[in-house]
Amino acid sequence: MTKRLYWDDPYMKECYSTVIQIEGNAVVLDSTCFSPKGGGLVSDTGIIEGSKVTEVIKEGDSIVHILAESPKFSVKSIVHAVLDWERRYSIMRMHTATHILSNVVNRETGALITGNSVAPDVSRVDFNLSNFDKAKLQAYIDMANAVIERDLPVKTYFMKREQALSIPGMVKLLEASPPDVSELRIVEIGDFDRQADGGVHVKRTSEIGKIVFMKAENKGKDNRRVYFTLERESQ
Repeated sequence: MTKRLYWDDPYMKECYSTVIQIEGNAVVLDSTCFSPKGGGLVSDTGIIEGSKVTEVIKEGDSIVHILAESPKFSVKSIVHAVLDWERRYSIMRMHTATHILSNVVNRETGALITGNSVAPDVSRVDFNLSNFDKAKLQAYIDMANAVIERDLPVKTYFMKREQALSIPGMVKLLEASPPDVSELRIVEIGDFDRQADGGVHVKRTSEIGKIVFMKAENKGKDNRRVYFTLERESQ
């Protein structure tokens, strides 16, 4: 089992951890600041003891770091893991922006998310909508940016699964369900949004910058895809 340090502090840029498993170029640590891919988010990348981390994935309770080469360290070694922080911070900003935009669309239209991809430079969200003209889309993005400008605090906590799922709007996915665990991690954005979510986010919405519309696509009956980026440079 890997302790998820990125849940305790998403701004942690590096950590020292003990290697508990190695299979080829796949490494499991007892704790990690690296966030894995999942829920539409791409994973962190970085360096572990001089070896490049190309991807991070979840396998049960373990977080697996995929290296570009076989590691030069062994099981029980204490290793230094360092994030590509610029990439991570961009993902955090994009992820929180995605929550805000998705909630705006849900409030205005009732639409749920049918798919998404949150990446450092360009992200997308798919909604179960039959019509989505550019003017309405820009209006929703303007609403999301107005929320961002309120500089709302973003906090996380855990809630019993049954209690969380009894709250309307806690899950905004059309088909996917939260993990089958006794407690769900909740991300709360001020008084605007609460969602069950396991990813990394910024502390305040003012860190996001501004959502900028790129394009929209028709992905079939009742499915519209929206691409966007963020205006502000990563820090």
